[in-house]
Amino acid sequence: MAVSFDGKVAIVTGAGGGLGRAHALELARRGARVVVNDLGAAVDGSGGSSKAAQDVVAEIEALGGKAIANGGSVSDRDGAQSIVRDAVQAFGTVDILINNAGILRDKSFAKMALDDFELVLKVHLLGSVYCTHAAWPIMAAKNYGRFVMTTSSSGLYGNFGQSNYGTAKMGLVGLMNTLKLEGERKGIRVNTIAPVAATRMTADLGMPDEVFQALKPELVTPAVLYLCSDDAPNGTIVEAGAGYFAKVQVVESKGVHLGPAATVEDVAGAFDRISDMTGATPFWQGAEVTGKIFATRPR
Repeated sequence: MAVSFDGKVAIVTGAGGGLGRAHALELARRGARVVVNDLGAAVDGSGGSSKAAQDVVAEIEALGGKAIANGGSVSDRDGAQSIVRDAVQAFGTVDILINNAGILRDKSFAKMALDDFELVLKVHLLGSVYCTHAAWPIMAAKNYGRFVMTTSSSGLYGNFGQSNYGTAKMGLVGLMNTLKLEGERKGIRVNTIAPVAATRMTADLGMPDEVFQALKPELVTPAVLYLCSDDAPNGTIVEAGAGYFAKVQVVESKGVHLGPAATVEDVAGAFDRISDMTGATPFWQGAEVTGKIFATRPR
């Protein structure tokens, strides 16, 4: 059955180009009314222009869809509020929020200015928090909402020179893991996309043109739209790129009970068994870890 977004109102942050633009266009093609947010800044967050967002709105309107542009900064609380406020004023509500906006300020940790570390966290992590916080009450009141966070393999697995970016991106997984629980009874589902795509943020990585062309942003969009559809899962991370899709999970080994008298030498001696990931399992919430410890300890 075709997935439709008829009647839905969707906000996509950072939608003036790349991944956000691809998400916004496909949502509109499938019937959603879209708020195209983009500050219009450079990759490092400097500058700003409303043209990028307005151009995407023009594309959507040319397709026969409905959209408005918003130039608010997600890293500013008032800017985030303006995005949601404009959605409500134009279309009456908000059903979907895709937190996509981001910047890069790459440098090895020892050489990185703390201002650059904080700014990347403010855009990626706090920007998603601010926008989500602004939209949450609207969705909770009507018992329906879909949020998609945007993580990265740099956050999930690390990448040299991206300690700020990786920290922010893994932080979004932690945000999802709690919001999936808090929103479940309110009809709100929160998921995360881990895109592998060629955008202006990856243009300077020196990848071969063949690879760059294969990693088109629009090839990530099918997973994003599934994660914000009526039938979306909850609390799921999906990696997507070049037509490849995979579920990502944080899992825990079976573990080893060494007893209350365990010493550092005991841990060192048992570390191969502690690290054995055979039969590793995920948990739905943190309290389950405590339950596992006491359920499996020797009597």
